[in-house]
This record gives sequence, structure tokens and C-alpha cells, in this order.
Amino acid sequence: MRGQVQGVGYRAACSARCQELGLSGWVRNLPDGSVELEAEGNPQDLTELRIWCEKGPAQAVVNSVASAQVAATGADWFEVRT
Repeated sequence: MRGQVQGVGYRAACSARCQELGLSGWVRNLPDGSVELEAEGNPQDLTELRIWCEKGPAQAVVNSVASAQVAATGADWFEVRT
């Protein structure tokens, strides 16, 4: 995600949303000011997450969301990475 997405609680809110949806994976800040997310779960829940990511928490200003499909890891947890 790009925009005003660091320093606004994006990672914590994203983690909470992923846990609500039963998704596994991780979210982290990148040095360029963007946020990177990798999540796995059923397609409907991933679509719900994509919709949430386009808006983010109230303090965020999301300019763009890019997506790519990666191989599933089979993880059963979600974490905020630093």
C-alpha cells in the first residue's frame, strides 16, 4: 500500500482485520514509506481484505494497492513484522 500508511496504525489495524477474517500471513513497513502485506486464506476473505486495504484505518490515506499472487505457506498465524 502506498500513501500515508506509516505512523497511522495501519499495520495494527490490518493485523486485526486479517485475524477477524481468519487469514494467515504478515504485514510490515518498508523503508520507502509503503506497507507490504502477505496474506493467505479463502478467496472471498482475501477479497474483503483487499477492499479494506484500499481504505485502511481512519488516519490512513491510501493512494494505491498493488497485488500479486504468491505460493501459500500453510501458516496458521498472522504477525506484524518490523
